Parts: sequence; structure tokens; C-alpha cells
Amino acid sequence: MTNEAPVDVAIGGDTIRLGQFLKFAGLLDSGGNVKEAIIDGFVTVNGEVDRRRGRQLQLGDIVGFEGRRVRVCP
Repeated sequence: MTNEAPVDVAIGGDTIRLGQFLKFAGLLDSGGNVKEAIIDGFVTVNGEVDRRRGRQLQLGDIVGFEGRRVRVCP
């Protein structure tokens, strides 16, 4: 796990699904890649592996993938 502060990514609302956020934040570039990364357990939400692509993220949640961390912001 990295000690760097997460990068803030504004979503323009209050919630977004995990799969959508991974693409929106630029962590992954296709839905297929998102699906595989989540199913294989490579994605964390608030420090814990989450295998639900449709998980609703809330403002302040921190998503991690391959050493990068991004925070959901309004």
C-alpha cells in the first residue's frame, strides 16, 4: 500500500458505481478491464477488496488500483 495522498476526482454528484468510477478516474480504460480487475480482487474501496462492480460509492470513498488511490469528490 502506498503512503501517498489520494488524488481527488470530482464526479459532479453524490454517488457513482465502482465500475463507472474506475473508467471515469482513468484507472482503467474499458468495461472489460474493469470487470476483470474487480472480479480478480485487484480493486480496493477504503482499503478493502471489493468485488462488486455495481457498488455505489459515496463522497469521500477512496478507490485503489495498482498502487494508485483516488478519492470520490463532489
